[in-house]
Amino acid sequence: MVTTRKSSSKETTLKKKMGPYARKTILTTAVVVAMVAVVLAAKWLRSSGVIDGFLADYPGHARLPETSPTGFPAWLGWQHFLNMFFLVLIIRSGWQVRRTTRPDAYWTRHNKGFIRTKGSPAKISLDLWLHLSVDILWLINGLVFVILLGVTGHWMRIVPTSWDVIPNALSAAVQYASLDWPTEDSWISYNALQLLAYFLVVFVAAPLAFATGVRMSGIWPQQAARLNRAYPIAVARSVHFPVMVFFVLFVVVHVFLVLTTGVLRNLNHIYAGTDDAGWLGFGLFVGSLVVISATVVLARPVFLRPVASLMGKVSKR
Repeated sequence: MVTTRKSSSKETTLKKKMGPYARKTILTTAVVVAMVAVVLAAKWLRSSGVIDGFLADYPGHARLPETSPTGFPAWLGWQHFLNMFFLVLIIRSGWQVRRTTRPDAYWTRHNKGFIRTKGSPAKISLDLWLHLSVDILWLINGLVFVILLGVTGHWMRIVPTSWDVIPNALSAAVQYASLDWPTEDSWISYNALQLLAYFLVVFVAAPLAFATGVRMSGIWPQQAARLNRAYPIAVARSVHFPVMVFFVLFVVVHVFLVLTTGVLRNLNHIYAGTDDAGWLGFGLFVGSLVVISATVVLARPVFLRPVASLMGKVSKR
């Protein structure tokens, strides 16, 4: 009897240990199978000739206004670097906030100066302080980016201006899926699928991240009963994390395409502002990775405490 109970207990323990691993294995296998199926289906569509007419009519590039600018100005390169820099820190700190149960340090805002409230400021983890602080910098950078897009006319490169962007995006998606990728010339224009992706990132995902982040932050008026009923915090939480996952997936796909569709030329576009295959852009890219990696390594309590102390009180509890 004792042996049976011990055996049952061991089996239960084993199932608990194997549960997450098994689920991850099944999920990974399902994703791989689905990707292979998509590739095979796309290849069949293209080889069968069923969509030849569609691809001829919609090659993957939507029409842009005649006044649409070309090239990548210097400000866009800086904006790209800062966005990448802030986004990496946001994702890392957000993941730490989500996964850490016992933070190493806490931060309480000084209730004086420019920001002053009637109630006592809430104590938050140092990870959350970093997350919110970088969020603010990311939003400022994004606001500057949108303003410059409007002033310079570069908004036309990432905002749909004609309905043919939809069939062209479908065409580009089929071409990507079939592993026979559409012709790229991002110096002139993005293909329709890229255009829609950038539009979603800038004008949908980023505002969603802001709107849900504000609802979950301490600046939200907790006593506003009607407002809280209209916009429950549970809704914000259910959207905020998927938005982060979307950003991660976008970054992964974006980097993959940059590296596999003419890496030197692509890096020169965004880092050096030139349309050639030299090594300057690659060197600047490597330098940016060094800066970002060093910042991630240094984003620890021992280095964050002095900075956080300038704006509040840092404590262990």
